[in-house]
Amino acid sequence: MATTKAPPSHSLQIHRLPQSQYIDAVRFLPAFSGLDRFAVLALFDTHSSSPSLQIHSLPKSTPPSLNLQSSLSLSSRVSSLSLSLSAHKPLIAASTFSGSLHILLLDFDTSVQSEFSVPEKSLHVGAISCVDLQESGVECVSVGEDGRVNLVAFGDGSRLSYRRVWDSDGLVSYTAAKWASPTEFATGGFGFGLQWWDLRKPGGPVSQFKGNWTQRTTSGIVHSIDIHPSRKHTCLAGGSLGTVFAWDLRWQQQPIILSGVGTSEVATHSPCESEVWEVKYDPYMQTSNFGNMSSSRILPAMLCSEDGILAVVEQGEEPIELLAEPCAINSFDIDRQNPTDVICSLEWESIAILSRP
Repeated sequence: MATTKAPPSHSLQIHRLPQSQYIDAVRFLPAFSGLDRFAVLALFDTHSSSPSLQIHSLPKSTPPSLNLQSSLSLSSRVSSLSLSLSAHKPLIAASTFSGSLHILLLDFDTSVQSEFSVPEKSLHVGAISCVDLQESGVECVSVGEDGRVNLVAFGDGSRLSYRRVWDSDGLVSYTAAKWASPTEFATGGFGFGLQWWDLRKPGGPVSQFKGNWTQRTTSGIVHSIDIHPSRKHTCLAGGSLGTVFAWDLRWQQQPIILSGVGTSEVATHSPCESEVWEVKYDPYMQTSNFGNMSSSRILPAMLCSEDGILAVVEQGEEPIELLAEPCAINSFDIDRQNPTDVICSLEWESIAILSRP
């Protein structure tokens, strides 16, 4: 593993908050008030095999704390979690390993105003790999290893409707999805493959990237996708072997690799060697370095990995290691309103909250 640079110890504050349950996913709730901040946790009680969603407040205190506001029991363990704002109210989409989908519309006090569910086997055969809500909360895309791509619409607030966009009959498996615009989204899957979809052009993906860019057979998996709102032509992906790469639709044949032990040209810039579970563009680094960014340069990205690394990778630069844990970091989120703050879930039943200067 490469040597990484890190911020001075006094400039990065790290607080670990032990929990009583396993945390499958964690997200900051999109801000609807300038006074309060909340986090949503997808939890699994290993003793009772009971999954749940919990909403916690994050008061402005030192050290930080999580205060439970509400909890919802689920019938199956959460496989993917996505949040957005709908009519200025928070919206939560949670998919499960049994194939169900739950949409929660929260009130301003974070209580559940409305709850809608799509039952098992309606959308996918088996688990739902990933769901992603549009920024407006109008539609949610769901993908699965069964090769299906579905859209779930949150219409007039009284019911859900859903339709199938594509079904590969299992010939292609999808493991990640991300909206780029109200009509476009990207998906990823096995073999480091990526697909670009345009709802105005039905009949399958309008563009595809096959991950045969290494000198050997590609067997990796794309676990996570992100798309920057101001650069929607570039898809960021993270997956196996510490790999993080960008696919630019303007130059589709050659990926821009930011991290990955399987590619010799960037092996020295790889902060981890295992599965990259999540990857997101880092607004904090974008703001500080924006003046040096050209339109062709990939913006800095944050990743978390199975070997316990939370780091920022940047094209042509040494990675910045923020956190190194003795267990996997399963998920993380960056506060949109205050990008200095990061929350992540640790496999050893803990939440870590980081504050950057």
